[in-house]
Amino acid sequence: MLGLAAIIISVALFETSLPPLYQTYLENTNYQATNLFGPSSLDDDDQRRLANSLNLYQKPSLYRTSLGNTNYQATNLFIPSSLDIDGQRSLANSLNLGGGDCQWQPPTYDVPAEVDFHKTIVTGFPSGDKRMVYLQMEALTGWPAKDEWDFAFMGPSNHPFIKANYPHHEGIWGWEGVADQVLLVIPNIRRSMVEYHDIVWDLGYATTWEQATNFSKSLFNGKPHLDEFYAWRDSRVLDETRWFGWFIDYWMEGGLQRDVFTHKIITHDHWQDLMNKPFYTREELNYDNYVENGTVITPSYDPHCVNGEITAGCVPVAVISADRLRDHTQGPAETTAVGTALLNDARTAEYIIGGEAWDCIWKELIITRKGPTTVYDRPGVNEDGYNFSLEMLEEMIFELNRLITKYSLPEWSTRATANRLVDILVEQRALLQIEINEVNSGMRKLRDNDFLGPAERVRRRLEREAYTRSHVAPKEEDNSRYFINLLQTRFNEKLREMRRFLMKRNRKASSEQKLSGEETVEAFNALKKIRLHETRPFL
Repeated sequence: MLGLAAIIISVALFETSLPPLYQTYLENTNYQATNLFGPSSLDDDDQRRLANSLNLYQKPSLYRTSLGNTNYQATNLFIPSSLDIDGQRSLANSLNLGGGDCQWQPPTYDVPAEVDFHKTIVTGFPSGDKRMVYLQMEALTGWPAKDEWDFAFMGPSNHPFIKANYPHHEGIWGWEGVADQVLLVIPNIRRSMVEYHDIVWDLGYATTWEQATNFSKSLFNGKPHLDEFYAWRDSRVLDETRWFGWFIDYWMEGGLQRDVFTHKIITHDHWQDLMNKPFYTREELNYDNYVENGTVITPSYDPHCVNGEITAGCVPVAVISADRLRDHTQGPAETTAVGTALLNDARTAEYIIGGEAWDCIWKELIITRKGPTTVYDRPGVNEDGYNFSLEMLEEMIFELNRLITKYSLPEWSTRATANRLVDILVEQRALLQIEINEVNSGMRKLRDNDFLGPAERVRRRLEREAYTRSHVAPKEEDNSRYFINLLQTRFNEKLREMRRFLMKRNRKASSEQKLSGEETVEAFNALKKIRLHETRPFL
């Protein structure tokens, strides 16, 4: 015991010489360091990501318990004969207690550069669901995930799991060529549309009018009325239903370049405009603007996929249902599907907890809510808080039908991923059909702030005009360009910020330097604005 006491005293003396940032981090090991960077107001995950990027080594559980600076309860603490770091680290991961029992523990957030991982991209249409999947991976293996934008801003690292929204405009191919396989997460299309609306609203309809006007260098006749925002939002959500299907096609077909709205094969120039001008109108991005009538286009693939930047290619090795993962009956099977995908290569498989504990890991995360906060832990989350008109629901069903028909064709029938995708989408279609029946029967009453769609909004406007006995329709201003400019400006700004930090990192690397602490905090503040799906109150 005297030897252990000497170790603890020497460690304590060592920590008093560490920078204040490091000391603060160690004192808040349960992700509660709310005062870590003061005015930057970084949330839980931002704080631990920033600490990792500064190479602040997170001490294993035994080490921290000895110092009294952990919030985890260590009862009947067993102190092994060796206090080496590798031995301690194993205690910081989920524990297989035998007999199907387990105990969730956080992953080791400091990833050694020398470990050779088989790396997995967790991709899906923007929503909070990918987070639930990579938390399963972290719990199963004891190693952490990293966001695509973190790679783009902070540079490469050895994280085995990469969360990605690419090729959607909320994502970026930031991980360069370090990935080995793809796992495709299928969120619920209806819930994704609600979340997309909330993001658009959070961009600041009420507060960024002057900023958007200045950025766009456009003159508007005044701030758009709230009804105009709802009308534009509905139109944008109709577009996003096509992006939903386009996103799935991209990965299922290994990066084949298609049009968002017609799903036809397109030229690379057209693809570049989709990547760089995602908020332009359907008319501006129209297929016929790029191809003369009768032209036959040779299929082409995303250069990232052609150049082998994912070892096994861009086609997913597994398809995961976000709805099933949180279902109390089907959920454990989804965790099994996630774990099985990680067994594809021994380099990551060697770290996976025993299969008899997988159901328990699912229960720890989904039922008992262990681990970091997810979208379903936040108050007020209820996608049924909004109703959809028949026009909006039918657009979603149209896209689901297109996908179901396509991936049910004979050429796809032998692929397990395609069969699973069809099963998932058929379930979603059935739920949408129930909602259509409820709208038709009057069980769901549509309000002005619901997703009414263009046709229903025109009908309501005409009714109001008739009610006021106005036979001449009032002149309406078209402020849709304001909203387009708002979102396109945000998109351009985040790309400019990313490129600025990339240039800064490259300059530092040429002189064998790293970003300073201040530069790293600055980068994370920029990332804070981008990571909408994780930082906004509802997600």
